[in-house]
Amino acid sequence: MFPHVHRRRPTNRRTTGAGTASAGRRRAAGLLTAVLLTGGLALAPGAAGAPSAAAPAAADPAAATTPVRVNQAGYLPDGPKRATVVTTATEALNWQLRSASGATAASGRTVVRGVDAASGEATHVADFSSFRKTGAGFVLVVDGWSSAPFDIRADLYDGLRSDALAFFYHQRSGTPIEASLVGPAYARPAGHLGVAPNQGDTNVPCQVGVCDYTQDVRGGWYDAGDHGKYVVNGGISVWTLVDSFARAKRAGTASALGDSTQRIPERGNGVPDVLDEARWELDFLMRMQVPEGKPYAGMAFHKIHDAAWTGIPTRPELDPQPRELHRPSTAATLNLAATAAQCARVFRPYDAAYAKRCLSVARTAWTAAKANPELYAPDSDSTGGGPYNDTQVTDDFYWAATELYAATGERAYRDAVTSSPWHTSADALTPTGFNWADTAALGRLTLATVPNGLPASDIRRVRASVTAAADGHLATMAGQGYAVPIPANGYVWGSNSQVTNNAIVMATAYGLTGQQRYRAGVLESMDYLLGRNTLDLSYVTGYGDTYAKNQHHRFWAHQYDASLPNPPAGSLAGGPNSGLQDPVAQEHLAGCAPAACYIDDIGSYSTNEVTINWNAPLAWLAAFTAERPRG
Repeated sequence: MFPHVHRRRPTNRRTTGAGTASAGRRRAAGLLTAVLLTGGLALAPGAAGAPSAAAPAAADPAAATTPVRVNQAGYLPDGPKRATVVTTATEALNWQLRSASGATAASGRTVVRGVDAASGEATHVADFSSFRKTGAGFVLVVDGWSSAPFDIRADLYDGLRSDALAFFYHQRSGTPIEASLVGPAYARPAGHLGVAPNQGDTNVPCQVGVCDYTQDVRGGWYDAGDHGKYVVNGGISVWTLVDSFARAKRAGTASALGDSTQRIPERGNGVPDVLDEARWELDFLMRMQVPEGKPYAGMAFHKIHDAAWTGIPTRPELDPQPRELHRPSTAATLNLAATAAQCARVFRPYDAAYAKRCLSVARTAWTAAKANPELYAPDSDSTGGGPYNDTQVTDDFYWAATELYAATGERAYRDAVTSSPWHTSADALTPTGFNWADTAALGRLTLATVPNGLPASDIRRVRASVTAAADGHLATMAGQGYAVPIPANGYVWGSNSQVTNNAIVMATAYGLTGQQRYRAGVLESMDYLLGRNTLDLSYVTGYGDTYAKNQHHRFWAHQYDASLPNPPAGSLAGGPNSGLQDPVAQEHLAGCAPAACYIDDIGSYSTNEVTINWNAPLAWLAAFTAERPRG
């Protein structure tokens, strides 16, 4: 797995006269290359972006950015509507919201916010939340500068709800991706079913010294831009999708994720489509369990991928590499226990036999992990796939225990929950968010939302920890020019998933309390992802005036091969990563402000990859934001 980065060049999007100039279409280019000071507005400086030497240059039209940054997809009529204006002006500026016809629909004055620490930009905020009418093609004009065009409508997120979840069908291994469901550009034969030139995944051997047998581990989702399948990343991803449905069911809105709502082969089978999609991965995770009678029986193999890295581009069915199972790990086993237990609880009304099987697998995995509590994946195991190493697994034990307790109510699992140091730790929910290696938050969210037999005082404390964390995210957002729910030091590999996961915490707090400030925080987090950011770029393919489209991927690789497509609509780029952990980022982004350390180049895997554990929270949030608010 690899993540990515993005940037662009300045252009003068200046309006004149009483009317509104067209906001124009902009495409991704590089970081801003100069400072523009006009009418008190400033475009921030940055290093110019360019394709890596190994990559053909992407189309590079002379289009760029504006100092008026908005959610380029748009806003909900009843939600917050704020824009960030990059300017060195020390006094408030006039703003106008103009309709597609050029008429002024609303007006006001900006609020001076000062320097935004993550971007280094001097900012103002324009707040037009009081405008609640609907329409298409609005622009926000500040001192003559025009934003990208955007809509205001109640169904704004309906398409993203479908597209973000469809990402997982596209990433399926071991099945043909059908043109009737995805269109001819994205259709492909099944990958890794042992059909030449593939060598797996129906009969996969272990690495030398790991085991002396083969295992059928077909199916599941390709993890990211590579052909690997990793249990610990699959675990958090499938948990998030299933939790999305469970949350919607609690809210009474699950029909939007129900049967025949998605473009998948299983539609019409009587099972909610989001659960059908999750089952594709769950079946794979259960196939990764070590068989009875073998060493480490009940444990889960950590991962399965090619013996060596494949080149870009390589379509899955053309991958000739031998495939290998990697040594079982405690972390992978606990991910299996947690997700299989969640499966038992959520699938029970739709497929009782499957739920029963899931619970049996979960119990076996829990017992095996308890017997092997310190079997860690080595950080050196990075040939052909990411290592996903993790030597802190007490959080995974806590998560698995909470899911088993929620599924069974049994005392042994409750005791494992309450005796865990994570049960009362403030570190379960942190300012920088949770991820595949830090999973205590998943247990905390389950205990806060799923009815269980803990004492009432304990449940109140658990729920209070969720709302306190959500309030912390809101406070972080309030102190920034761009209202992002991560601190300035939170722009790490996959920072966009930290944003989305923290937004899930706020959405959960909204579900617990009904307080609108939490929903507003979620919506402003989506604003950031969809263009209200220092790059004036939507990180979601297909959404916004200018969006990421050259994400790191082996078969969505149009930048390398014009016969291949860009990622499908609804694919989330990893986002700014101040670590600059790939050669393209290092070459083109040196000296970048943390929030600007991104380049839309297929070679920048540390800023611009797509992965299942980034799209899963995007799908969760898209389902949440697409819901019409309760009274």
